[in-house]
Amino acid sequence: MYIGRFAPSPTGPLHFGSLIAALASYADARSSGGQWLVRIENTDPPREVPESTHQILQTLEAYGFEWDGNVVWQHLQHDKYQAVLDKMVLERLAYPCDCSRKQIMQRHHSNRYDNHCRHRDVVSTPSAMRFKAQDSYNAHAQEQWSDRIQGLVTSPCSDDFILKRKDGLWAYQLAVVVDDIESQITHVVRGSDLLHETPKQMQLQIALNAPTPSYAHIPIATSKTGQKLSKQNLARAIQPHESSKLLTEALVFLNQIVDPDWSAASPHEILQQAIKNWDMTRIPQQLALVREKG
Repeated sequence: MYIGRFAPSPTGPLHFGSLIAALASYADARSSGGQWLVRIENTDPPREVPESTHQILQTLEAYGFEWDGNVVWQHLQHDKYQAVLDKMVLERLAYPCDCSRKQIMQRHHSNRYDNHCRHRDVVSTPSAMRFKAQDSYNAHAQEQWSDRIQGLVTSPCSDDFILKRKDGLWAYQLAVVVDDIESQITHVVRGSDLLHETPKQMQLQIALNAPTPSYAHIPIATSKTGQKLSKQNLARAIQPHESSKLLTEALVFLNQIVDPDWSAASPHEILQQAIKNWDMTRIPQQLALVREKG
């Protein structure tokens, strides 16, 4: 059984970059007869825009997307994250670290973490929790893995990365892996901006004796000046009244088969045709593509 997901953060409304990620994950799941889940990744309250969660779900519905089961909310998962972290500490897979960024930079004139606290069981000050990554702090170590779109990917081995921040907030890596395991995610289709985060998640999956999903990273959309379309860069929010036009444009962006007559079709009809004609091999093997319009 194919189980995929779309996992936006409620830091603002959906934009064209969000739409192509939702569309690619949805069409890939449905064309395989699989499930498509929605997860709201809201583990970072200071960055959240209160009204955006409701807006995101409304926009998905207006664009014809239909998800399976209930929406998963990360802010309700804290006890599960803590239970996993406690187990990792007992198994000496995680450890406390009270190093500041300034201290790390002063020691080696680099932002790369140097495993300074790796052999400490306790610290006397508020601390983050780090994962004992394989081959960490080895400047020459690399990992290779296969992506369904990008092909063979080579990434430098990660540092001992943070699982829980010093301020008590959960880090992205632990939350996303625990959620994917609980939801039994088998396929992840997302933007290439997360490509080199994948080896970290694979290491966590191995440490937690969990299967590794199949990964596919689509090209991110950029402006003509090369700037990524994102909430941080104030990308324009997509509107319900332009759903058919933008779904068609997103399919063109992903190099899928598009019929000129779709301009008059409903979002539901366009999605059904997209699922019918979906071909992952047509997606360009590139990290970024310019959005020609808008």
